[in-house]
Amino acid sequence: MSPAGGPLEIPVPDIGDFTDVPVVEVLVSPGDEVEAEAPLIVLESDKASMEVPSPQAGTIAEVRVSVGDTVSQGTVIATLEAAGGEAEGDEDAETEGGEEAAGGEEAAGGEEADVHAEVLVLGSGPGGYTAAFRAADLGLDVVLVERYPSLGGVCLNVGCIPSKALLHVAKVIAEAEGTSEHGVSFGAPQIDLDALRGWKDGVVERLTGGVGGLAKQRRVQVLEGAGRFTGPHSLAVGETTVTFDHAIIAAGSRNIELPGIPYDDERVMDSTDALELAEIPERLLVIGGGIIGLEMACVYDALGARVTVVELADQLIPGCDADLVEPLRKRIAGRYAAIHLATRVESVEARDDGLHVTFTGDVEDAAFDRILVAVGRRPNGEDLGLDAAGIEVDERGFVPVDDHQRTAVEHVFAIGDVAGGPMLAHKATHEAKVAAEVIAGQNVVADARGIPAVAYTDPEVAWVGLTELEAQQRGTPYETASFPWQASGRALSMQAPDGLTKLLVDPETRRVIGAGIVGVNAGELIAEAGLALEMGADAQDVGLTVHAHPTLSETVAFAAEVAEGTVTDLPARRRG
Repeated sequence: MSPAGGPLEIPVPDIGDFTDVPVVEVLVSPGDEVEAEAPLIVLESDKASMEVPSPQAGTIAEVRVSVGDTVSQGTVIATLEAAGGEAEGDEDAETEGGEEAAGGEEAAGGEEADVHAEVLVLGSGPGGYTAAFRAADLGLDVVLVERYPSLGGVCLNVGCIPSKALLHVAKVIAEAEGTSEHGVSFGAPQIDLDALRGWKDGVVERLTGGVGGLAKQRRVQVLEGAGRFTGPHSLAVGETTVTFDHAIIAAGSRNIELPGIPYDDERVMDSTDALELAEIPERLLVIGGGIIGLEMACVYDALGARVTVVELADQLIPGCDADLVEPLRKRIAGRYAAIHLATRVESVEARDDGLHVTFTGDVEDAAFDRILVAVGRRPNGEDLGLDAAGIEVDERGFVPVDDHQRTAVEHVFAIGDVAGGPMLAHKATHEAKVAAEVIAGQNVVADARGIPAVAYTDPEVAWVGLTELEAQQRGTPYETASFPWQASGRALSMQAPDGLTKLLVDPETRRVIGAGIVGVNAGELIAEAGLALEMGADAQDVGLTVHAHPTLSETVAFAAEVAEGTVTDLPARRRG
């Protein structure tokens, strides 16, 4: 609004649920000429930073806020003398294109659209929102479609983030227990499930709210509802028809369900249910000894449940090198009720006194108060109507793509879980930027040399690049160089002597081709090895990099010195 004939007042636009947001930077002064969409001020809440742009071109007449002031939606921050004397909204400023937009745009094939986007992104998980934001930053008009009320997908809402919040609590409990051996004892923890659940939910809300704020700041249009393709350039979101020039499919994945499990019984949980913390069962069976199952087992064990894990493969975390898994297996074997490897659940019968389970082999039947089924995830490629867009989905639900993330239809891209490969959020975000940049005309490809995997258990297990198992299966020559944490002063001081840092090195070039770490903060430490892999560094490069002492990070350098034969923190090799 503005007084008749006066300067245009510029209010704070819709910024979601934020109120009384501090002004941290004022970017203009009276007399400055600004273009449409030029940022005027910067706001910063505890969830996100956002710029308030000018609604049109003109000259700043007055600035009504200063750094340190707080503002909310509708607060007038400045006034503007519009360029050419026309304020936004003047009837004479309406263009023929604007009239056409008001009446609906036409999709390819003549279908009338309610919304049109240069880039449509289907799914708002880490891959989806990264793709949407990168495309917007590159100047493209973006529509982001999400079936649930909050952005962030499985990862932020019911996956990576809430699980890590609970794993942090589990770690604190375990560390407090461990200090009793060193003269510091604490009483048994008092668990307030409502408070714990509320704290976990607060972490989630802070992050998902931040993503929503970033979408508003970038003017990404968000549509809530399940999206389904109706043609190569159109998508239905409920009763809304969206047309697009390009699309990025980021629809994620869902939990796999096993036959013969009574899922209609509320005592049977998937990972989403387990994160709700409805109760701490006395007896918990975790079906699946992979990363998700073991992370949730770690949480429930720390909170007081007697945990049994059953895994079909002959080791925990199948696909990971056994020497990395062993310290974890050894620790939980001493804490959990049982770990059954190479074992299958044959049947589950729901009774009033518990869930009665029959196992294969010599494992005795047992009853449990709750069961968590964590046997992997399945991509959501089958439920999107992709056949209408001319895109084929393989028998497992994946959408085949090339190294530009393009599907068989040139203007449609797919990223993340639905595009195959490791189902990891950081893989999805890497692919998201590639897809957005290709759409914007950049010549980029997805060619990461390594995608780290991390089990946030206690201890953590992490690896990147080739594992020994993969190298053996492919016939790739390699040498291993391992440094035991028993020789790390930092590890000993943290009660973590069972850790291990391992590098895989090419015998000819001496380049690092893989790495694995088990121990405290392995998920953080693996980043250095990932950087070495991406840069094509050799073991000597890593070993000659000066690391702070005493740290866990120097175990990476020590492993490199083992590879080069220069390590002095281990017994000298005997000379022949």
